[in-house]
Order: sequence, then structure tokens, then C-alpha cells
Amino acid sequence: MNSSLTAIATSANSKMKNAPSMNVLPEREMTSEQYSRLRDLIYQKLGLFFEDSKVYFLKRRVERRLVALQLDRVDEYIFYLRFSDENGREMQELANLITTNETYMFREYEQLEAFSNHCLPEILEAKRKRSDRCLRIWSAGCSSGEEPYTLAIILREVIANIADWEIEIVASDVDSNMLRSVEAANYGDRSVKDVPEQYFDRHLVCNGASYQVRPETKRLVRACHLNLHDRLTMRAMRGFDFIFCRNVLIYFDDASRKSVVDHFYSALNAGGYIFLGHSESIGRISSAYTLVRRGNYLTYQKP
Repeated sequence: MNSSLTAIATSANSKMKNAPSMNVLPEREMTSEQYSRLRDLIYQKLGLFFEDSKVYFLKRRVERRLVALQLDRVDEYIFYLRFSDENGREMQELANLITTNETYMFREYEQLEAFSNHCLPEILEAKRKRSDRCLRIWSAGCSSGEEPYTLAIILREVIANIADWEIEIVASDVDSNMLRSVEAANYGDRSVKDVPEQYFDRHLVCNGASYQVRPETKRLVRACHLNLHDRLTMRAMRGFDFIFCRNVLIYFDDASRKSVVDHFYSALNAGGYIFLGHSESIGRISSAYTLVRRGNYLTYQKP
């Protein structure tokens, strides 16, 4: 790094260490050129692509980081991300602000019915015939954890002799704040509003104004920090029978979607299933999967 770069980086680091807590965000303008540079950097690091219509959204979140780091200009922040964020902590802070985390338990119920009534029994029976008692599910982009805990509830309800199985639900997300929520497994009224009444007390316990996932259900889920755009980390994800990646690919462009979907294919066992959001499709991204009907639902299977 040359002397001018070092000076700016040193200044940014010094400001970050002495940053006060501020509640009022000062107005800071972001030019179209700055927006393009920052958008490209986010895409490079996270695989998330922001349209031109997202200028205000990104600007407001960057303002929060400028205040936290006591930086005066967007150019300083972009420089800091490019040259001084060696451990990726600041990009992680930004990722926590720009990712969407709207979810609740038993969301998209029809899809979960296809999983529990058709796909899961099929996979379990095939494994029993092979004397394979290992079942692995990946909830990719799990947000605050409602999806993986929904899957844990379903498994405990569907698998009669669950103690005989080695089960792991990997709950991954790029947002470290959300992973802390996964580990806490404590949810408000909105998150649990669609949990079927017959399941409620068996898997949740009232904890004042919130609901705690019971330990025997919680233990099936393991939180994991993972960036779906990190090819090296994605290559290490293998041996899954199901992948749930619902309403995540809509934030990627075509190139990033194809990369992620290709990695999912490698991560799935033969015969495994991938579940996407209702508005998402693999068909035009990859021809490697087979579109199949299970019950009243269409999903994708690895041949």
C-alpha cells in the first residue's frame, strides 16, 4: 500500500476505534458513480445485485456505517471496504444491514406438505433399504431460523423412531445477527402464528412475551455462517438430502444464481430435493435437475 493509501486507511481505522454512539444520521449524498462502485463491490463480495432503483435503500444503510466509523464521505467508506477491511468484518456489518429477513414458521405450507408427506418418506425409505440412518438438510439463507426450526418440528413429527437416526439441519446465512437469533431459538408471536395447534406445546414453550424452541427440537439445528457467493466454502458443502433456499435467489443476478444452483447440485445426494420460493425457478438456470410433482407441488430433484 502506498503512503497516501496508508494515510487514509490509518485515518479510517482511528475513527472507527473512537466512534461514538449516535442516534441521528447526518445527510450524506451518494453520487451515481459511487453507487455503481459500491454496488459492484457488494456483488463481488456477496453476490447480491442491486438495481438502479435501490440507490436510496443502499444510501441509507451506508449512512449508518459512516456514522459508526466516523467517516465523512462515501468515497472514504468504499476505500475502507476495498483496502482496510482485511478480515471482512465491515463487509459483514454492511451485509447485516442490506439483507432482508422476512420469515415465519410454516411459511408456504403447501410446499412443506409436499416435503413431509411425499419427499421425506421417499428419502427415508430409500435410506432404510441401504441401512443408511443419516439425514441431512440444508436451510440456505435461513434468516432468523424460523425455517430450519419448522423443518425440525416436521422431522420430529414424521419420523416415528427418530432416535435411531443421525439428523442434522444446517442453518446458514450471511447475516451474523440472524445466526445469533437461530442460536437463541426464541421467537415472538408473529414468528409462531402459523404453527399448527397440535404441534405447538410439543415444540415450543412460552417464555414471557416470546416462545422458546424446546431443546429436543432445537438440537437438530446447527447454525453456520456462510456466504453463498463464496465458492471455496460452498465446495465444502456436501452430502445433503434436501436443500431449502426459499426467496433468496431473487436477490442475485443470473450469473450468481447459476453459480449457487450449480453448487447446490454438487451438495445434494443423488435423489435429493431442492425447494425454492414460489416465485423462483431453476428451469432457465440449469438443466441438471428434474422437475417432479410430489402431491400438489412441483419441485426439483437431482437424478
